[in-house]
Amino acid sequence: MKSDNPNVRGIKHMAFAVRDAAKALDAYARFLHVPADTEIKVYPKSKNRVALFYLGGIEYQLCESMEPDGRFAKWIDERGAEGLHHVCYEVDDIDAALAHAEAQGASLRICQACQVHGSHPHPEGWVAFLDDEAGGIEIEFMQVYTPEQLKEYEAYQGI
Repeated sequence: MKSDNPNVRGIKHMAFAVRDAAKALDAYARFLHVPADTEIKVYPKSKNRVALFYLGGIEYQLCESMEPDGRFAKWIDERGAEGLHHVCYEVDDIDAALAHAEAQGASLRICQACQVHGSHPHPEGWVAFLDDEAGGIEIEFMQVYTPEQLKEYEAYQGI
């Protein structure tokens, strides 16, 4: 059955919490033919390493904490295994998506990278996280920037 939620356009990305991004990327390269030379970016503000690639039209993020008490390391420790950390849903209007979720009883989670509740700018668009999980998976919303908005963001110091 298809959802009738008018706010969700599709999946923007899926983020996997891993202990070692390079090792996880190697497995994707061997088993699913993801380019082995995919760049692993370092995000100093959030203290993460991330291998980002597309597979089947979906953006994948293999996320490794650079510190033992980092966001993804703690998540792995709490669950005892690596795995799907969150799904980011692209929305046309982040405020409408948040209002809809909150009307259904959801609450907002602080962004671990920015220490902000609710909608705020990130490199690709405005994001917000729900404090509620769906089957153990965190939910993120993103309203992707228009080209004009991206130019405005480039003057902003993001993550």
